[in-house]
Amino acid sequence: MPELPEVETVRRGLIPHLLGQRFSGAIVRDPRLRWPVPSDLDARLAGRRIERLERRGKYLILRLDAGNLIVHLGMSGSLRLVAATVQPARHDHVDMILDNGTVLRYHDPRRFGAVLLSDHPEADPLLVRLGIEPLEPGFSGDWLYTASRGRRSAIKSWLMDSHQVVGVGNIYANEALFHAGIHPLVNAERLSRRRCQCLANAVRDTLERAIEAGGSTLRDFVDSHGKPGYFQQTYYVYGRAEQPCRVCGGAIRLARLGNRATYFCPRCQKK
Repeated sequence: MPELPEVETVRRGLIPHLLGQRFSGAIVRDPRLRWPVPSDLDARLAGRRIERLERRGKYLILRLDAGNLIVHLGMSGSLRLVAATVQPARHDHVDMILDNGTVLRYHDPRRFGAVLLSDHPEADPLLVRLGIEPLEPGFSGDWLYTASRGRRSAIKSWLMDSHQVVGVGNIYANEALFHAGIHPLVNAERLSRRRCQCLANAVRDTLERAIEAGGSTLRDFVDSHGKPGYFQQTYYVYGRAEQPCRVCGGAIRLARLGNRATYFCPRCQKK
């Protein structure tokens, strides 16, 4: 599933090509995504100018001169710029057509994503309850320490709760906890202020390195130009069960936490 680094990679790749452009309309081949594509998408996009391209958690928000377009990539979606002459492939469900002869094409084999319109995204039910952005200044060791008091859930589960922190999916939670030297099963409320600062730094660093690498490609992800990410080549723990730790040489362990695979080094990561 595309997480924050993958969505941010798409956002950054699209910005130079979309800002200031106008839509001339849309073609919806299959509206049956996680939430139905609006039946009036073509009419409401026609003539609209793209003023900003933002990200909130794993949602892309195209700020238009009237209204907003919200896109979620779901589990297998991609958003690519192609020439209008490129024939659509299977699972190319929505084309958002630009005046300059290019098409913003939404592809989603599993159809768990979304292409929606919203007048006020900040108040949209999909976005209003999202937690803090981990790449913004407010995400700090002090914030993490205060927010985790009284939370008895495992720190990895708490970190992946989008009502607390957005965009830290399973891969990046595993990796950040390793770099912070924190065992994924320790209760969130047990972390000291110092360890919370280490974790905040590790989360930010892990996400920024993943963005620089174009995200992770395990199955379907490609960026706005159709290129896969390569952060998976630098994993320290994720997907490396029983392989030697890159730091201490001990075996990486695998546990299940909330039905998610949890990887850690019992030597490097302490409770």
